[in-house]
Amino acid sequence: MGPTMFSSVLIANRGEIACRIARTARRLGLRTIAVYSDADAQSLHVRMCDTAHRVGPAPASESYLRIDALIDAAKASGADCIHPGYGFLSENAGFAEACRDAGIVFVGPPADAIRAMGLKDRAKALMEKAGVPVVPGFHGDMQDPTFLKRKAFEIGYPVLIKAVAGGGGKGMRKVERHADFDTALEAAKREATSAFGDARVLIEKYVGSPRHIEMQVFADRHGNVIHLNERDCTLQRRHQKVIEEAPAPGLSADLRARMGQAAVAAAKAVGYEGAGTVEFIADGARGLKADGFWFMEMNTRLQVEHPVTEAVTGLDLVEWQFRISAGEALPLAQNEVRLDGHAAEARLYAEDPERGFLPSTGRLIALQFPAGEGLRIDSGVEAGDTVTPFYDPMIAKLIAHGATRGEALDRLADALDATVVIGPRSNAGFLSRLCRASGFRDGEFDTGFIDGHLAELGAEPLGLDAAAAAAGVAGLLHREAARLAAAEGEPAALSSPWDATDAFQLSGARRVTVPVLADGENVVAEVAYRPAGPEVTVGGAVAAPDAVTVVDGAAVYVLRQGRQTRVVLRDLALDASGDAGAGGLVRAPMHGKVLAILVEKGDRVTRGQRLAIIEAMKMEHTLVAPLDGLVAEVAVAAEAQLAEGARVMVIEAVDAPSEK
Repeated sequence: MGPTMFSSVLIANRGEIACRIARTARRLGLRTIAVYSDADAQSLHVRMCDTAHRVGPAPASESYLRIDALIDAAKASGADCIHPGYGFLSENAGFAEACRDAGIVFVGPPADAIRAMGLKDRAKALMEKAGVPVVPGFHGDMQDPTFLKRKAFEIGYPVLIKAVAGGGGKGMRKVERHADFDTALEAAKREATSAFGDARVLIEKYVGSPRHIEMQVFADRHGNVIHLNERDCTLQRRHQKVIEEAPAPGLSADLRARMGQAAVAAAKAVGYEGAGTVEFIADGARGLKADGFWFMEMNTRLQVEHPVTEAVTGLDLVEWQFRISAGEALPLAQNEVRLDGHAAEARLYAEDPERGFLPSTGRLIALQFPAGEGLRIDSGVEAGDTVTPFYDPMIAKLIAHGATRGEALDRLADALDATVVIGPRSNAGFLSRLCRASGFRDGEFDTGFIDGHLAELGAEPLGLDAAAAAAGVAGLLHREAARLAAAEGEPAALSSPWDATDAFQLSGARRVTVPVLADGENVVAEVAYRPAGPEVTVGGAVAAPDAVTVVDGAAVYVLRQGRQTRVVLRDLALDASGDAGAGGLVRAPMHGKVLAILVEKGDRVTRGQRLAIIEAMKMEHTLVAPLDGLVAEVAVAAEAQLAEGARVMVIEAVDAPSEK
């Protein structure tokens, strides 16, 4: 039976979290109402919900971030409550107040609690007053550069400069030496102003081997506050979490209790209500100790990684959110919260680890996930859907639960190996290798682990997978044989010595060469026709037997060990690659929007000079000149949407200007 005061919910979000909230809401008997932008009109979360309302064009600022449009949709649909999910407006006090003013319940904390924890400096001051351990530093209002530099010296280097209104690592700089402070401060303030419209910063001591451990807390309107144990979110890249687990490796029961008490005190200090996460930084250099953890920030919403807590506690945290927002008391006391086994979560993204983790957008030609004991898949897309450049490129979260940490990580790695993503590239292979990395498995890791092991994790250009390319050519041959057989009304057969495709000859090995493009690279495959069928090799490598091949139009996509290779026949009458002899051709590295064109036709440029800026998935990417020369063509304009590989401009080579 559902919460007594709710019969319907508007889910003010998209993707996998909207789908996840909808599943629980429907189980509780609530009518589910989706919202969507023009880019999401056919998305999975829209199809899952009972009704759906358009809230604007594709850009989030014109749709999912429009408080007025969301409130209008809630009123029009008769929603009793609004669940904000995470991201977008989930930690926006103004949105919480707008819901209240419209007579609609906001499934989250009070606006005052959101504001109290929204600014890092004030949150830290509140925590100090509540007796919660805080990283040594300066969190005051004074922003004079000379004063801040003196404070950094007093704290002791290395220090971190952090934007007061920051998040996601923006407006953050690590400073090793006093002489570098001024430059780092200017950069942090400039970035903070651009990202948050607030240049203020705080200074805090840098923890040498940091572990990122957070406590899940819940509070009701009746004065009850408990924690649901911790999650370890140490494995990060550029301050973005990659793999999360529960419980934290090496955390004793005594330290768990101490950290939990601190988290509960933090929630009580701001009059919290609902689900929240209190994040701590711990010094892992000498093992996790009672005097070695400090408050970092509080996220006043549900977290992306909440499924690992659900796995080890057996609870549905979204159900708890609904019930508490409906005025019910917490269903458990602290001593009734269980901790069963171990769980780990990996965030599967449409990105290319071999190209600096650039977002990779486009149609999901194939998408398959494994099923099995202890596995959970939270996804917001299906095969045939499109990963657009407008939003976070998450494809799914894979969650594995086991009796031990080793079992959970093995189960997660195996699941990643069995995952099929074709179309956009993904980080599945990278995540699998990370799950199996010895330092991580041994508990010898901190927040810098990934950046320190990129080569071992395959996050660097690995070159063409010749065995995968050969498998792609074999796929092309099968496709062609099937086409010919269909045309003749006969079953496909590749082994007949009289077939026109088998290069039959009366003596010696029957061999032909096949020119193809493999990931845009000109490759010549060799096909040897044998009694058992054709054998394909590329550069001496035979077609990989472990490859997954999918035919899509003229192309064959090959997935092997988490890497994707696209193979098409090369038309020798045309330059199929489009780049032969055109070293000055500048292409878009991913789908995105042109933010700025920095040069004009006829301009002289030098190798490495900035030419244009493209935005995709909330990230900016700068295109630079591949050589010295003149701008011969500018093929796009600012604000244009680009497909991956689209022609941006052409640089004609000329001699570099001599130095005088």
